[in-house]
Amino acid sequence: MSWFNCSLDDAPAVLVRETKLRGGLAPLDVERFWEDQAIAYADPFGKNIPQVPLDIFMSWECIPTELGIDLDRWRYLHDPDYALALNKAYNDVAEKIVGRRLLREKRVDPSRRYPPVKGLADVFEAKSIWESGTFWLQPSANNVDELKALLDRVEERDVRKFILPENWDEEKERLMALGVKPPLYRSQRGPVTFATSIYGTENFIYLLIDEPDLAARFRDTILRTMLEIARVLDEEAGYTPDTSPRGFSFYDDNCALLNPEMYEFFAYPILDAIFKQYSPEPHHLRYQHSDSAMGHLLPILSNLGLNRVNFGPTLTVSEIREHLPNAIIRGQLAPFTFSRNEEEKIVAEFIRDYRMARSSRGLLFMTAGSINDGSRLTGLRLIMSAIQHFGRYD
Repeated sequence: MSWFNCSLDDAPAVLVRETKLRGGLAPLDVERFWEDQAIAYADPFGKNIPQVPLDIFMSWECIPTELGIDLDRWRYLHDPDYALALNKAYNDVAEKIVGRRLLREKRVDPSRRYPPVKGLADVFEAKSIWESGTFWLQPSANNVDELKALLDRVEERDVRKFILPENWDEEKERLMALGVKPPLYRSQRGPVTFATSIYGTENFIYLLIDEPDLAARFRDTILRTMLEIARVLDEEAGYTPDTSPRGFSFYDDNCALLNPEMYEFFAYPILDAIFKQYSPEPHHLRYQHSDSAMGHLLPILSNLGLNRVNFGPTLTVSEIREHLPNAIIRGQLAPFTFSRNEEEKIVAEFIRDYRMARSSRGLLFMTAGSINDGSRLTGLRLIMSAIQHFGRYD
């Protein structure tokens, strides 16, 4: 059997075997792939797109395994010279394997940066600590009395005065003269993840059950604060409610912890209000990332008009599409299938998702969640090959 004429059922084993025969590099017309990719990525629902668009462009977290080094994560995040040197070394490999330089190599000019603005977690007095190679948000209330006191303080807080640094006005004047506008507030750790971070997971669940009035106050205070942060930063950038840029994104892994009734009570009103304010039209971005087993929430999320999603690997393209017919689906490759370099599974999961998306389209193939260390550039090339040979629409 010629490998490129095999059935979709046989494709995973056949393509991996062909890849091994070629020294570990999957068969691929690299330039043609990227030409077709540009067309497909621009309109994932397009009737005339040639293939499934790819949405995996790797991550700096993949550097250690790819380069065979121990990465100092703190230094990478705080030392631009160190980070850019590693990015360049990674990109040298990427260019040979997939034909593109994937990680940022351009140095950010610090003189064109605004001083840091405080965010929602700061207003709620939560501290981030560095542990096990990443930042973790710590609770700022541990019982009902502490939560009530915290909400008292948040509700009395002058948000503009609190979030803007002392040198804001002079730096804003200088940077606006250079044509650099202040950053806006258009993404947020989702309501459930935020609440469990602020108050603790078990405490939050018990709060919803035992103290619904206080839970409602917690919810409403989060929403009011979000709207005020967004309003202040829009105003600082010179926008009015009618002229402000549209679109908002939520990242809510912990939403899976709530049953539908709890979610509808606590989280839904926040998303609904934010989207009505900042994504009032169907084409305005309404994005949610939740790389968890939250399929039980799909019927509720369908009422929010989400139009771009990245959900956990336990959900299927068909299941998501049933509830979100107009959403671009970023998925549904299991992150650990990719990071463990399980080659036949990688291809099989692509074939599965392609079959489910073939009639409706709207699939951006990527991991159903984060891209973790261990994910290889040869694995990305294998996906590109699978798309080029078995994932075409034309």
